[in-house]
Amino acid sequence: MPQPVVALRFADGALWALDQTQLPWRETELELRSAEEVVTALKRLSIRGAPLIGVAAAYGVALELQRDELGLDRACEVLVAARPTAVNLAHGVARVRAAALAVAPGPRRAAAALAQARAIHAEEESASFALGRHGADLLAGCRRILTHCNTGALAAPGRGTGLAVVAELADRGGLDGVLACESRPLLQGARLTVYELRKLGIAHELVVDSAAAGLIASGKVDAVVVGCDRVAANGDVANKVGTYSHALAATAAGIAFVVVGPCSTIDPQCPSGAAIAIEERDPEEVLTIAAGGEPRPVTMPGTPCRNPAFDVTPATLVTALVTERGVARPVSADSIAALLRRR
Repeated sequence: MPQPVVALRFADGALWALDQTQLPWRETELELRSAEEVVTALKRLSIRGAPLIGVAAAYGVALELQRDELGLDRACEVLVAARPTAVNLAHGVARVRAAALAVAPGPRRAAAALAQARAIHAEEESASFALGRHGADLLAGCRRILTHCNTGALAAPGRGTGLAVVAELADRGGLDGVLACESRPLLQGARLTVYELRKLGIAHELVVDSAAAGLIASGKVDAVVVGCDRVAANGDVANKVGTYSHALAATAAGIAFVVVGPCSTIDPQCPSGAAIAIEERDPEEVLTIAAGGEPRPVTMPGTPCRNPAFDVTPATLVTALVTERGVARPVSADSIAALLRRR
């Protein structure tokens, strides 16, 4: 079985992260030794994907305590502020902070923080394989999958989230191929999903985001499979901008629109998608394009720009939410609450 890439590892007192801004042209690891260095990597999207940034932030707290045993609160503050939409980040930081505060200050506190970060990492990796199994069971018979952004091992430890389902379908011999949307403005689909699918040996074709609806309507797609950055208590889903359009197209065509993510992505304190903070990123990501070199402008200088990183898909458009604890179908406040009660 082809092995997925390793996006994040802790070794020799440092967090080593595959720099996703350099992919697919160069495979370069960043050596991170402080919370601030982790924050910089998160903001640059060198580390991205909701479960993965939760793991990275957890290690970020532990790294800071290795440097400064009094730096806990500051580390937690800067890490939580780094990426506001993905709830996994705040969850990971909170868990490590609680573990650290449970012991007295000193070397034991740093060790407790690192142990908790490693536990979160292992849990997310285990969840990934369960996601793949549950999703493949749900989508048995769906041979042509369309996906958006990147939901593989570069987004979550293990095999990823949405791409874990795709990989499991391929392992079972039930997949003809994947349509990967390019995912503007940063082209995570074109750069990262294609990179992973090629490494996994899974047949795929790249399409521009605006081609997806027409391909879905013409019967070229059996199901749309995406990941998630935050799921509200009522089942509304925040994911990479452009996801909502695919959900509308899938609903109009009568095919499955499936969201895949670990329970750490569910935010029971967030009542609906309207309460999810949508990150607005640097307009330069839209005004320029980079393809392994210096960014080049794509429009007139001084053009006003909006750059929301995510959009929200209402629960009513989601066929099923696949988690490591099982599948919520239909997706509602009741089915989400039932998932969270499972162990």
